[in-house]
Amino acid sequence: MTASASVAAGPVASPWRRHGLLLLLTLLYTDNFIGRQVLAVMIGPIQREFGVGDTAMGLVSGLAFAAVYAVFALIAGRQADRVPRTRLLGLCALCWGLATILCGLSTGFFVLVLARMLVAVVEAPVTASSLSMIADLYPPRRRAFAISCFTTAPTLAAILALSLGAWLVEQYGWRQAFMVIGTPALGLALLLGVLVREPRRGTWDAPTSLELPVQSMLGSVRGLWGQPAFRTLIIASAITTLGANAYGMWNATFLVRIHGLELRQAGLLAGVIGGGSAALGMLFSGWVTDRLVGRHPVWRLRIPQIGHLVGIVAMLAYLLWPSDARIMLGELPVPVAMLWCGVNGFFAVWWVGPVLSHITHLVAPDARATALAIQTVAVTVFGVGLGPLAIGAISDLLSLSLGDASLRYALLFCVLTPLIAMGFLHKVARLEAAPTAHRGDAASCSLR
Repeated sequence: MTASASVAAGPVASPWRRHGLLLLLTLLYTDNFIGRQVLAVMIGPIQREFGVGDTAMGLVSGLAFAAVYAVFALIAGRQADRVPRTRLLGLCALCWGLATILCGLSTGFFVLVLARMLVAVVEAPVTASSLSMIADLYPPRRRAFAISCFTTAPTLAAILALSLGAWLVEQYGWRQAFMVIGTPALGLALLLGVLVREPRRGTWDAPTSLELPVQSMLGSVRGLWGQPAFRTLIIASAITTLGANAYGMWNATFLVRIHGLELRQAGLLAGVIGGGSAALGMLFSGWVTDRLVGRHPVWRLRIPQIGHLVGIVAMLAYLLWPSDARIMLGELPVPVAMLWCGVNGFFAVWWVGPVLSHITHLVAPDARATALAIQTVAVTVFGVGLGPLAIGAISDLLSLSLGDASLRYALLFCVLTPLIAMGFLHKVARLEAAPTAHRGDAASCSLR
């Protein structure tokens, strides 16, 4: 984009304002994911208190949250395209903090499920609103890395939730852990709702005289979904997270049951090794994508495919590695399999930054939040909703013949999903290489 185009679209925020807002958005997203992922180290204590099985925990950690989130995320994305996003996020942060504290006050399992559903309602606008703003804060040549910085939140959250969270749950109980997690969001609500300036939409987009017709939410969704490349990219994202989120939710429990670790040890290893390697992989993939797409845009799709391929091999090795192979780090017994956990963590997330960046390039500024909400709904329903529930159900079914080893074989399902996703990414590449590019009428679907 030319300098004149940038200026015509509106004033550009100073670097410290851009980076500062990116930091706030990342902190809020991190707190949201700590609230999700801390359930991985609460499974045992909640099961003991309420007397429920793996399938029920798959419900509270997945489907109960995801179903409500899916209903509200599209509405929230549509609103984010039309109202000040910083004010919307400030309100969400305030309500999210209070709803998370309420989870710790649950008097029964059914009440906990209802509280998690309330958290889903107020969390729904966060991802689409934040990614829409990031696209207005950073130019296309730096956008994949900026989005990768933001999307390291789940991996940073995994480190905190599975290590510090496990310590909190062990020392003070799962109820107090929820209350501690909900408190920081109240401070972020003040910063986002009062002190932060809204970035102008379309700052880095070329000016156009084309006036797009105002559409209903369903009209916008139909128009976007009608584009083959966009639709296929969303399907690839959803299938990837189906296995990835299930693995992340059950990994600490896998280390306890299969490798005989204590909960705190399992949370520490899963968080630091799995989450730390994923954070590095996320940043690296965004950085290398921004540099390679200057040579050819196809790298936005090649980088995720390379990551999936290496991640599949590493996941197989991790799940099937003998449980008696360990090394001692001081008093901490570390399964040798954790080496493969780290390799998988680094490569399996290579799809996130490039794919989200690709979506922002496909979609016009006034439809980005809606488009990103579609992506968020898809990955939430499949990854957060169906993934943990499916693994829990498979584990319960296999436990009749395999006992505690059932979880190891249930998690092998997580190897299949990135393989399928690779096929869909290849289809996106073929669609975009076609002479017509299948892009459709920009006026009717709000795509470039």
